[in-house]
Amino acid sequence: MKEKTIDYILRATWMSVMKMYNEEAGKKGSTMATGFALISIDPEEGTPSTALGPKMGMEATSLSRTLKSMEEKGLIERKPNPTDGRGVLIHLTPFGKEMREFSKNVVLQFDEAVQESIPKEDLQTFKNVANTILELIHSKKIYDTEKIA
Repeated sequence: MKEKTIDYILRATWMSVMKMYNEEAGKKGSTMATGFALISIDPEEGTPSTALGPKMGMEATSLSRTLKSMEEKGLIERKPNPTDGRGVLIHLTPFGKEMREFSKNVVLQFDEAVQESIPKEDLQTFKNVANTILELIHSKKIYDTEKIA
């Protein structure tokens, strides 16, 4: 049997996690993207719309669609940023705060289940490996443009 690549393992695992989160979110008529957005919004102060995309690792177009859907469902409201007249703050509505709590509990329940099933040392190794992969990607050390050309 051929050994699976790191890329394959990462993608297959993340796709399974996404599917699981979407199934849970679906029970409340929501999606994983909406749940992550809810968790990323400061429930007291609101969050600048421009800070959400980078915080969630989401492109502006996808984020705009998600925020529009959230606004239509009554989860958020947009208010002018008092410190920056050009900006907009995204605030959670009472329903948004309720759904944020649901989303947060889904994530924490997954985290607990993983922590209960995997020894601490193995989890620390996993985190170290994942952080190293992120550093390689962010530092652009994987693909040398001179070698590719």
